[in-house]
Amino acid sequence: MPRITANTVAEHRANQERLLLDVAHAILEETGEIGSMRDVAERAGLARSSVYHYFESTEALLQALVEDIFPRWTIRITDAMDAEPEPSGRLVAYALENLRLVHEGAHAVGSALAALSPGEALNEQAAGMHRAIQEPLIHTLEVLGVEDSEAMGEMINAVVHASTRLLEAGKPFSQVSSTLIAVIEPMAAELQRRAAAKTS
Repeated sequence: MPRITANTVAEHRANQERLLLDVAHAILEETGEIGSMRDVAERAGLARSSVYHYFESTEALLQALVEDIFPRWTIRITDAMDAEPEPSGRLVAYALENLRLVHEGAHAVGSALAALSPGEALNEQAAGMHRAIQEPLIHTLEVLGVEDSEAMGEMINAVVHASTRLLEAGKPFSQVSSTLIAVIEPMAAELQRRAAAKTS
């Protein structure tokens, strides 16, 4: 049984899980891979056997990491969009905040998911959380009266994904973000113009 370093067993467990998640995330950002349980244990200063008290496998650790990170990404994107008074601005904010998250290392989790080939449960979980991130985009497109908001959302995401590939190829964030705005902003302004014309 690991030595208790908190007031209660539950608090100790929560602290250790937080430590392991933070370590696993740091390894992902540095290497693009989840790392082995041994790697995580060594970085956390724990015996490898201790890690298995909290996560039974690398897949379980990755699943917990997805559960921990995705909601924070959703909040970041939603807050950035909510700060914009106009729907067109919210579309630009959606694209830029996604790009900013990748710039900060968020893409590493997606790469680890692909490399690990996790089970169906984790695939469904990641897909569900991905849909949650898309919801504010789809809602904004619906507000603008876009008939096929899902298809338009896919097109916007395709531009965002192309931009992330430029980042990963070494292009400066300032250059890629400026290019992204140059593509998304006119489109968003046109969608808002059409929406206004329908209601006038």
